[in-house]
Amino acid sequence: MAEPTPVSNGQPAAPAAVAGQRPVGLVVGTVAASPLEFSVGVAADQFLQLDDVVVTRRKLPDGAEVRIAGVVTNVEAGHEGARFASDVFLIEQGALPAEVSEVAEVTVTRVEPEVYVPPRPGTAVDRATGEERDSALYFDTMAGAKLPVGLGRDGLPVYLNFEFVDGTRGGHVSISGVSGIATKTSFATFLLHSMFNSGVLAGEAHNTKALIFSVKGEDLLFLDYENSRLTDEQRARYGLLGLPAGSFRNVQVFAPPRPGDSSGTPDVRARDKAVSPFYWTLAEFCEQELMPFVFADGEDERSQYTMLIGQVAARLRRDHQKVGRDGAVQITGADPGRGGQLRSFEQLVGLIEDELLDEDTRRDWVAGSTSTGSVNAFLRRLRSAVRPLSTIIRSDLADRGDRSLSTSQAQVTVVDLHNLPDRAQRFVVGVSLRQEFRRKEEQGTARPLMFIVLDELNKYAPRDGDSPIKQILLDVAERGRSLGVILIGAQQTASEVERRIVANCSIRVAGRLDPAEASRPEYGYLPPAQRQRATIAKPGTMFVSQPDIPVPLAIEFPFPAWATRPAEKGPWTGVDDGPAAPADPFAGLDTDDDPPPF
Repeated sequence: MAEPTPVSNGQPAAPAAVAGQRPVGLVVGTVAASPLEFSVGVAADQFLQLDDVVVTRRKLPDGAEVRIAGVVTNVEAGHEGARFASDVFLIEQGALPAEVSEVAEVTVTRVEPEVYVPPRPGTAVDRATGEERDSALYFDTMAGAKLPVGLGRDGLPVYLNFEFVDGTRGGHVSISGVSGIATKTSFATFLLHSMFNSGVLAGEAHNTKALIFSVKGEDLLFLDYENSRLTDEQRARYGLLGLPAGSFRNVQVFAPPRPGDSSGTPDVRARDKAVSPFYWTLAEFCEQELMPFVFADGEDERSQYTMLIGQVAARLRRDHQKVGRDGAVQITGADPGRGGQLRSFEQLVGLIEDELLDEDTRRDWVAGSTSTGSVNAFLRRLRSAVRPLSTIIRSDLADRGDRSLSTSQAQVTVVDLHNLPDRAQRFVVGVSLRQEFRRKEEQGTARPLMFIVLDELNKYAPRDGDSPIKQILLDVAERGRSLGVILIGAQQTASEVERRIVANCSIRVAGRLDPAEASRPEYGYLPPAQRQRATIAKPGTMFVSQPDIPVPLAIEFPFPAWATRPAEKGPWTGVDDGPAAPADPFAGLDTDDDPPPF
């Protein structure tokens, strides 16, 4: 029975092969063929487009047959017999004889058996369908590790080998593209949806976790809402991939407290379910030695003053005493006039300033002879952090018991950062990554997996300079897969990300690229034609490179089945394990018999 002709996003798809169908073309003899590349003269009643999968065969003298399969990486059309550009007018008028020829360039992806001989000129070339297509793209070798990532230009599913994602044979994913056009975060969340629902995680799917940092608006806060704009045609695309067209089911959102709100209400506007505030108390700041992350910005070149950071952090850990249940502290050994109860980050910074500027008490905080210039530089940077960090480092709120960032409450944890200043965003990312990485180290087993989705990777792990966040991300990239910590990093410019992080990503994905960025060596995995295509790619089109397949595959992933903005919010499908809101906002207040004045 013939396969139906698929259609991909309104574009003409390659017709499926049927019994007795004519070959799509012949191997040309005017261009030398090699075991790794050959050209196809396209038949007059056929066509080949970029990314089509084709197959040809060659008989050996001993009677054995070699099957040579590949992917179309370029197609050219021209007039044979024309000498000048103006000849096209004469040819169209019938005054000059000439023939139109189309020649497709094919990059070989697989040879079975592995006898590397070139195909002979004049040999028939067919479209690869069914088992031949699976063989050409190595899908037949993936077995239970086939992770659907989108539809190819032929309208059929394209798969990743999950063993190169989960740490078995490799790990980590790098996604590059222009902001707002390349749909990097949409593809990252689709990748998570596919992993959770495709069966590649088997019985581990329920316990597998994902930690997502949301840095651009509230778009990622509605993963557990159905997308009201999803059409039947788009739902059918999920069906082709064997995935449910639904939202995430178990999502917990953390957001910083609203500035000036004494109750610690999360600073979100359009979400009111399964959302909790997050902040660190002064006691936690001292106990966990979080001081280095106050200085975790991209401009930090590890100057002389940075030696003081660890010394001050160690002193705070050693000499702090927790006061009460809300995380307030007092520092023992400090000057009696300064060592009272501290409830705000500004008060803690003020104490450190007074202690370090006093020559009599400075020696208790920093070892050896420290120049006044280094102390002043340290204090200047510390003082500049008071305003951005005071919202998330505090002890002036009553203990709620639900304000610690944790991935244990849900399958997908979203940390909303978009309302925080850049410096506070860096602090949250650094502390959270260190916490989760240490938790996985203490767990002692790689499974269940932990996926970390981080946009703007070039900001947190820049190629130049150093910072605590960069060191953690390097640790994740180099040791993470052995611990079950998998990074899905997104960035506008891979050329500005630390090389060792990109080099450790087995899967590389590119969406729409800036022309200047596309020419950088970091995109050497893209053939020249794909580099050029990436500069005009539309949203939803991605070029996916994986170690199994010699040529990156162009795919289109479905429109998100979950809401990506408030206007798309459909029915909520999540689970709310957070604190229950009181039914009556005036419950618990003293009342009298007087009627309200309104």
